[in-house]
Amino acid sequence: MMNNIDATYWTSIVVAIVLKVAGAIVVWVVGRWLIGLAMRLLSAALTRQHVEPTLIRYLLSFLTIALNIILVVAILGYFGLETTSFAAFIAAAGIAIGAAWAGLLANFAAGAFLLMFRPFKVGDYIQAGGIEGTVTEIGLFVTTFNTPDNVLTVVGNGKIFADNIKNYSANPYRRVELAAQLAHSVDPVAAIAQLKPALAKIPNVLATPAPDVEILTFNERGPVLAVRPYCNNAHYWQVYFDTNQAIRSTFADNAYPVPEAHIAHRAA
Repeated sequence: MMNNIDATYWTSIVVAIVLKVAGAIVVWVVGRWLIGLAMRLLSAALTRQHVEPTLIRYLLSFLTIALNIILVVAILGYFGLETTSFAAFIAAAGIAIGAAWAGLLANFAAGAFLLMFRPFKVGDYIQAGGIEGTVTEIGLFVTTFNTPDNVLTVVGNGKIFADNIKNYSANPYRRVELAAQLAHSVDPVAAIAQLKPALAKIPNVLATPAPDVEILTFNERGPVLAVRPYCNNAHYWQVYFDTNQAIRSTFADNAYPVPEAHIAHRAA
């Protein structure tokens, strides 16, 4: 009789444990499926609102991790475990990880602010964090550039956000800054009249605003002209080099002399 009671007792315990394990597995599978469904719906909604793709990835990653932690805590509570101590452990672990990964967390916070204020986006040509180049990716902790010499460069978001940011792609055009040295014997007004139409013929130089050619300063060799055509940032270096060529060709065609320094010497 006692053996039958023991068998019944242990059978009921095993059945209860199996049912709880089966229930936990069902809760885990259903919970994971619901989390995935919610994230897909949220992603679709944010995409329709034209939210930055990188910001969508950030938000979905954070929510997925948070919801999975809540799901695990709920399953532990279902098994009758004390979840308060588990939550305290997670908090303590968070503090320890935060202290150890202070630099990474600073980069993460800077990345969130970059996405919030959006001083630049993927595809923009910028100067930030001591690097100049085209932004190829704004990551969770770092931003990736392709520099003009075709070098892939990775910079921490904290360094970028703490520095000045120049976005050369934000405006529809930018100015090319060059200078042309004239000899003392050359009339600067005539040189300006010759240079302006030459600049207008350069491919991708904008007609509006028109190129600026003015007397910038004077030195011991003669007048110095400021030569400033305008173009889209994508054509900057082509216009830069073509403008130098136009200056050289214009001065050569008009037989301008080579500028030489003229320094007066006092008689002894």
